[in-house]
Amino acid sequence: MQLTPARRSLALFTLALGGFGIGTTEFATMGILPLAASDLVPAFDADPEGGIAHAGWLITAYALGVVVGAPLVSVWAARMSQKTLVLLLAAAFAVANLASGLMPTFELTVAARFVAGLPHGAYFGVAALLAARIMGPGRQGAGVALALSGLTIANIIGVPLGTWLGQAAGWRWTYAAVAVIFLVTLVLAAIALPRQPGDATRSARREIAAFQNPRLWLMIAVGCIGFGGFFAVYSYAAEIVTRVAGLPEPAIAWLLATVGVGMTIGNAIGGWASDRSIRRSILIGFPVLIASLALFGLLGWQPVALFALAFMVGGAGSVLNPAIQARIMSIAGDAELLGAATNHAAFNVGNAIGAALGGAVIAAGLGYLAPAWIGVALAGAGFLIAIWSLAIDRQPDTATHHVVATVLGPTTAGIEVVDR
Repeated sequence: MQLTPARRSLALFTLALGGFGIGTTEFATMGILPLAASDLVPAFDADPEGGIAHAGWLITAYALGVVVGAPLVSVWAARMSQKTLVLLLAAAFAVANLASGLMPTFELTVAARFVAGLPHGAYFGVAALLAARIMGPGRQGAGVALALSGLTIANIIGVPLGTWLGQAAGWRWTYAAVAVIFLVTLVLAAIALPRQPGDATRSARREIAAFQNPRLWLMIAVGCIGFGGFFAVYSYAAEIVTRVAGLPEPAIAWLLATVGVGMTIGNAIGGWASDRSIRRSILIGFPVLIASLALFGLLGWQPVALFALAFMVGGAGSVLNPAIQARIMSIAGDAELLGAATNHAAFNVGNAIGAALGGAVIAAGLGYLAPAWIGVALAGAGFLIAIWSLAIDRQPDTATHHVVATVLGPTTAGIEVVDR
């Protein structure tokens, strides 16, 4: 893909800026959750813990939107030009986030958050593919990491600023600011992204056929369950800061920024490591995540430990993400957009599961650190599934290959993920 250096840089920046907007809209909800709960949940004053757990549906609804939207939008857009798809998704994000800040009731706000999640997976999928092509051959892991870099940087800048804006001007302004980010992304994408024709040979049936591969389902399960461990803790970070560690409200933004620094560093390491060995990235990343969550559950009440362990949890989770997405994309073969988007659907199933289970143990009166132990269980289960998936690579199932070959043909049926 021949671009001038200036346009190449602007195109990559634009893709990352969209990721920045997505990271801000997804994760700033955690920071403004108490504010939204006090405004939208009638029973909040009488039962703050129950109100917070109920408001967690704002997080869960967005995650469910990602889960529904990732495969549907990817299949629908299979033949579409990647530049056109980016433009449409950026416009959809702008409208849905503006609606999130304008809805008058809790139920309508939940619905708006669900709609805002629909373009999420497809955006990161097409952004990863475009970034990898712009960066050149052999840079799939780096392309994934570049697409995700905006999301991780959002946790350093966008989420704390979004949280601060919500505290200073009202939580609705956080979503309005995100809508502006996507309008800027839309304009830059129209200017900088290279024109690339769609593929008229693709079809919904061909995309969906990728799901015939059981290896893909195992890796989807890794994302669904394993990443739930991170979100079980992160979803309730605001309450842990104020109600457990006893820190003032402004410290919430600083904790979220600390998580963001960990995520950004972890994402960079994960992109570099997955281009060298996806297997080692997974086998090292999960134990570090599990240990970090366990220590968080034990020591999260202490302010210094809280910040150090939040950094570790964010970093370990983000080391895993490029490796898991690169593996899913490789397994998906020709259905690369669907494969890239599916990882984010899985990631947000983990978001929904983690937020829901974390909220459940809080509502049960087990305390705000109890979700960390839910996180340990979820990350541990994800790690076991990942080991199972990697073990299958070393013992190919000929019967499975026959089924896949029947659907996809001999070229794609033999696609394996090798230990690089």
